[in-house]
Amino acid sequence: MDSILGFVEQMTANPLLFLAVVLTLGVILVNGWTDAPNAIATCVVTRCMPPKAAILMAAVFNFLGVFVMTLLNATVAETITKMVDFGNDPNEAIIALSAALFAIVVWATLAWVFGIPTSESHALIAGLTGSAIALHGSFEGVNGNEWVKVVYGIFISVILGFGLGWLVCKGVTAMFYKANRPKTEPFFKGAQIAGAASMAFMHGAQDGQKFMGVILLCVYMSQGQPLPSDIHIPIWLMVVCSVVMAAGTAMGGKKIIKSVGMDMVKLEKYQGFSADIAAALSLLFCSVFSLPVSTTHAKTTSIMGVGAVKRVSAINFGVVKEMVLTWVLTFPGCGLVGFLMTKLFMWIF
Repeated sequence: MDSILGFVEQMTANPLLFLAVVLTLGVILVNGWTDAPNAIATCVVTRCMPPKAAILMAAVFNFLGVFVMTLLNATVAETITKMVDFGNDPNEAIIALSAALFAIVVWATLAWVFGIPTSESHALIAGLTGSAIALHGSFEGVNGNEWVKVVYGIFISVILGFGLGWLVCKGVTAMFYKANRPKTEPFFKGAQIAGAASMAFMHGAQDGQKFMGVILLCVYMSQGQPLPSDIHIPIWLMVVCSVVMAAGTAMGGKKIIKSVGMDMVKLEKYQGFSADIAAALSLLFCSVFSLPVSTTHAKTTSIMGVGAVKRVSAINFGVVKEMVLTWVLTFPGCGLVGFLMTKLFMWIF
């Protein structure tokens, strides 16, 4: 794994590993067009940056987030790899993992078609869980101690996102209460670009680690080897994941940018800045404590908190309802698809 050439050789020698890695990259690509746009949505809709420049910035800071946070704390990746057990048979394990990844691509693509910013983090967890249950025929393959971190992450990220969004925006409003609004525009334009960069950084720190953890899981399972206690993620893998994620953002990010940045709450520059900073702080807190959370949840709830500062009616609860419904359905829905795909893949292969 230390060399990309060695990794390619392993893939070409093992068709099942090749399939699993391709599907993982497919999930990362889908993440790029359904999840990564959340990081730059507010920056684009408030006209602080054009879409192409924002996507390029997101790509750079996604990579930096993956690289820096992995060096400091790779436990989010470790949590994902230890969440489920696919057994000791390497062929069955890699088939089940491939089925889970295929289920995630299907689920996320359907959400993208309807312009709903679903969480690939939760789709990943649900798909892996459904697949492990199908393989074992019970919950024996699910590690409850690691899974409970997801539940904690959901509540903490939602509460922090909304609460920090409200607090930061309230503080900014109070601080600039007597300021001339037009004169503050240049400042908040720059501040929001910095906020979007910090969001992209934390998106890479969270989601990049999750998917790199899955690729490492593919390699070790295909060889029938147990996962090491201390995971080492090579730099070339960070670069590959970041590039694929950026390509996904460039392909289909506009729908999600519109849903998050325009449809839910009409934002001004200072509000967009507040939402970005609040969401980034929420993600940083969860990353430090090894909680695998959804960047979608953190960003959308921070935008709701910002909207609530002005008035609760400023939030478009029709859009919020659609998002919440998608989040609620992701675990049983994607888990069921993962379960069925595993049964199908086991029959085919």
